[in-house]
Amino acid sequence: MNVGDKQYRTIWMEGSSVFMIDQNALPFKFRIYEAKNYKDTCRAIITMITRGAGAIGAAAGFAMAQAFLEEEIRGERTGTHQFIEIARKEVESTRPTARNLFYSSEKVYEAGLRSTSEALAKAQQLANENVADALKIGEHGNALISERCRILTHCNAGWLGFVDWGSALAPIYVAHRSGKNIFVFTDETRPRGQGARLTAWELQNEGVPHVIVPDNAGAHLMSKGMVDMVIVGADRVAANGDVANKIGTFGKAIVAKEFGVPFYVAAPLSTFDLSITDGSHIPIEERSADEVLYQNGPDGHGQIHRIRIASPGSGAINPAFDVTPAGYITGIITENGIIPPTKEAILLLKKL
Repeated sequence: MNVGDKQYRTIWMEGSSVFMIDQNALPFKFRIYEAKNYKDTCRAIITMITRGAGAIGAAAGFAMAQAFLEEEIRGERTGTHQFIEIARKEVESTRPTARNLFYSSEKVYEAGLRSTSEALAKAQQLANENVADALKIGEHGNALISERCRILTHCNAGWLGFVDWGSALAPIYVAHRSGKNIFVFTDETRPRGQGARLTAWELQNEGVPHVIVPDNAGAHLMSKGMVDMVIVGADRVAANGDVANKIGTFGKAIVAKEFGVPFYVAAPLSTFDLSITDGSHIPIEERSADEVLYQNGPDGHGQIHRIRIASPGSGAINPAFDVTPAGYITGIITENGIIPPTKEAILLLKKL
């Protein structure tokens, strides 16, 4: 990703530490967070220092590799791997909806049972694959984007949501770099504002023309013929093509279908979960009500403050995701091509 005149990955591992761009500080400050052990990495996932399906997957893989390193340093490597079993449960309890997290923790766990060095190698391999898959998604998705295309996004599924490139934003970046004149409507994405804070920051760094729009402006924009297509990411894709993504995605899909706007989901195969028959079985994370009731922002001196924006004494509920049924989805953009959101297409793609 471009940050000024330097290239970064969202998350990487050096020695026994995992480094990541602190997404809670953006867009007001750019800083790197160091997680020195697997518990630090788990806390970073929970508190959303790192977030997004692909980045969470990489973080989970690195956290498991850290756990194997810690086990080796402690001299606790035994046939039962009690320390590792506890660590794996902690890693997998951080964010229950994102399939990539479980995919990576399982792969690194299996490698680590053979040796710590294999755990480290597997974690790095998964991070590298995340980048390669995202770029392929970008190339396939670019084929859908015409000159002067106006695209609506929701949440952040770009550089910051992956190790690099992203899913939903990867086609936008490839299209922009190929010289296409495109424009992006960036949903603010309440309550945490990942669109307004993160997607807009990314697009600004890349030089992609864009504006931030309120979450509830999508219907107006589409009714006026101002949106040519919608591209969103995914945290989990069920076997029948139902998709869990950031809360508010389902509403956009309903409106897109009403006005005949193509609605695409971008996701690597690691996000697909064939053990989940349909979206009704996808676990939906409930986050703190404070995310709805409070906001963080800088004062005139650059200091970040937390203020209440809702009626004192009122509570809130905060489901982090919703499920979009397959019938509302035009197609799913994967690293192996674009498929219809059907069980048959998903099974064939996974088999291949």
